[in-house]
Amino acid sequence: MEKQHWARRIRAYRKLKGYTQQSFANELGVSVSLLGDVERGTRIPDEEFIEKVTEALGISKHELQSG
Repeated sequence: MEKQHWARRIRAYRKLKGYTQQSFANELGVSVSLLGDVERGTRIPDEEFIEKVTEALGISKHELQSG
């Protein structure tokens, strides 16, 4: 999946669930700058990051990829 697609989907689900970047980064145990890089599409998230995101948001990887 292209990194811009990950960026849009992660940001959209984060906002839908009511997280700020800071609170979501804290939930994931990552820095705000890393989360920001992923959401801007300047960094491709690895499998571990995607797993943390889907777990924190209560969605499946398939849901995150769809769209």
